[in-house]
Amino acid sequence: MAEICSAYPTSGGLYFWSAQLAGPKWKPFAAWITGWFNVVGQWATTCSADFALAQILQIIVLLSTGGANGGGYVLTRNQIVAIIAALLVSQGLLNCLPIQILDYLGLFAVAWNVIGAFVLIIIIPTVATKRQTASFVFTSFNVIPELGLPSKPYVFLLGLLASQFALAGFDVSAHITEETKNADKNGAYGILGSITISLVVGYAYILALSFVVIDPAALLDPGNDAGGYAVGQLFYQIFKDRYGSGTGGILCLGVFAVAMYFASVACVLSNSRMVFAFSRDGALPFSKLWHKVNRHDVPIYAVWLSVIIAFIMVLPSLGSLVAFQAAVSIATVGSFIAYALPTLFRVTVARRSFVAGPVNLGPRWVSLSIGWMGVLWVGTITVLFSLPVVYPVNDQTLNYTPVAVGGLFVLVVGSWVLYAHKWFKGPQGNLDDDNVKLAYA
Repeated sequence: MAEICSAYPTSGGLYFWSAQLAGPKWKPFAAWITGWFNVVGQWATTCSADFALAQILQIIVLLSTGGANGGGYVLTRNQIVAIIAALLVSQGLLNCLPIQILDYLGLFAVAWNVIGAFVLIIIIPTVATKRQTASFVFTSFNVIPELGLPSKPYVFLLGLLASQFALAGFDVSAHITEETKNADKNGAYGILGSITISLVVGYAYILALSFVVIDPAALLDPGNDAGGYAVGQLFYQIFKDRYGSGTGGILCLGVFAVAMYFASVACVLSNSRMVFAFSRDGALPFSKLWHKVNRHDVPIYAVWLSVIIAFIMVLPSLGSLVAFQAAVSIATVGSFIAYALPTLFRVTVARRSFVAGPVNLGPRWVSLSIGWMGVLWVGTITVLFSLPVVYPVNDQTLNYTPVAVGGLFVLVVGSWVLYAHKWFKGPQGNLDDDNVKLAYA
């Protein structure tokens, strides 16, 4: 994806790439299906990220008021949704600021993430009074009997999925290339940098926590102080065992919460630029509105559309968490399908015609090999994300990911067959339009 971004640095990102790589015959359809999977996946990602952040804030409130076993305050679903609304509004307001200010905010977020992670990596094992062996960390499987999962290999495969969610969203660099200097290089470096930092810092963080997990079952017990939220209970218990108070653990959760807030800000940023670009080519209803920019060259209508839709996707959680989980399952699967489509076109239709940019993988066989690995991997995780995570399967434990993703596929393809094929022509190369003043470098 970084190689393709270097060749085509534009806010449209994935759907623009698909249009360029799929050839004249398939250009409109390739752009249509990639764009819709990308934009819906981004909305779901923003929704799920803020929902996860609200859950962390809920645990902070619970632990700060005495914990589940000490009369701590438990937020209601309505209160959680209200918190998510406030988070989204604040993130929308931040994304209405000029891109130059968001640049500095982004640098601060990167510094907070990296420094905060390393602080936690050092503090948590240092404060812990007990530690696990390397043998436990690298060879133990924690299989929860109540889940009824059939085998350890099955548990291992399901365990891969958490990292896929954590790594989703690295296309944000592509969506802001029209506001980036030396976009054909820096857009690609942004993708590579985000993945590299996530791998190194994220894995170190996971190891640090794994070495201090003494009793996994106790961390997941709904009767503990954090109500079964494992990381919150781990932080809280470590400081309580050492100092007699879990306040330090609550502060560590605060570091985590701030990092997640900035990640959600970046999600809204990416959403708005994708909406801006997709509507610039007429793909969205009321497109003329969504691709307008203000005097600071910010597509503010696209920003607020992204905020509103993300909030609408949260609302099913008020009635049924099963319905909500089905909706946000598109966050990872939909996003990675959108990642795979231009890669698939790169290694098939455009395998000989693709002209690489300044950031590339060198010999063509290297690019094609990595591309095929990426496509096959997305196919693999799409199947894994569709597997049940609780047995026996019933209406409450069924994994509705295939239903949600399949439903999106039917809607996108159906709309194309019924009417979109008559007028949607794909990216039109209108960067010089009077209404599009974003500075393409």
